[in-house]
Amino acid sequence: LQGYASEMDNPNLVHLIPSALQNKKEILFGNLPEIYYFHNRIFLKEIENCIENPELLARCFLKRKEDLQIYEKYCQNKPRSEALWRQCGDSTFFQECQRKLDHKLSLDAYLLKPVQRITKYQLLLKEMLKCSKNSEGTAELEEALATVLDIIKSVNDSMHQIAITGYEGDVSELGKLLMQGSFNVWTDHKKGHNKVKDLARFKPMQRHLFLYTKMLLFCKKREENTDGHEKTASYSFKNSLKMSTVGITENVKGDNKKFEIWYNGREEVYIIQASSVELKNTWISEIRKVLT
Repeated sequence: LQGYASEMDNPNLVHLIPSALQNKKEILFGNLPEIYYFHNRIFLKEIENCIENPELLARCFLKRKEDLQIYEKYCQNKPRSEALWRQCGDSTFFQECQRKLDHKLSLDAYLLKPVQRITKYQLLLKEMLKCSKNSEGTAELEEALATVLDIIKSVNDSMHQIAITGYEGDVSELGKLLMQGSFNVWTDHKKGHNKVKDLARFKPMQRHLFLYTKMLLFCKKREENTDGHEKTASYSFKNSLKMSTVGITENVKGDNKKFEIWYNGREEVYIIQASSVELKNTWISEIRKVLT
């Protein structure tokens, strides 16, 4: 923040800033100032207070569960930030900043830190749990670990969610995103021709499902190569089912990884095959919670 972001306002360096970067500070750095502020003013002090009593550490995480959601915002902006960096990362401006700082690594390595940090917390908490079997604060540590895993899951889910394309409505109005993942899907429609029905029996479609409290979205995953860089996935919207009108059949004859979701009194039936029985059961229990 000091060596790069502040330098964008340095009158001596203004002429080096590439035009693609003009007024794009918020895109490149995301809400990094907010993350820094939170750690510097709040979280660091609270963690330092636990040096003498490490068993109190878990409470810091439980207390700051809401605040740690700032990482979600950061990760959601990351693809935009990376695209901008690819465009102007090799400019003289950044080289000059890096030279002044005497850093071996360039700025993008530091912009990755918050993403790595949020996943590092779970490892640190797991290590602490190993060292604190049946001692005071163990239960709270387990709860803190669950909290962090929950945050990582919602960061991960939201990263997929922002890649949905072609959905007419507003995704934020569908309620909380509970689950997302890829499945084999067969459809069976009462209406339509028998030919469609017969075809549907054999060849599954690959669909990426997003389960919200109000809606289930079916999307098709597309992977696009971005100018020689890693593939970025996007999910083109295919259809949706309102959760208030959905029914579920937990077991399908002949395959314990399949379940059915049906609509409108079985007018449309979707046979969904998960990659494992465990995954199927997790989805069924989440769908059940919504339906009840």
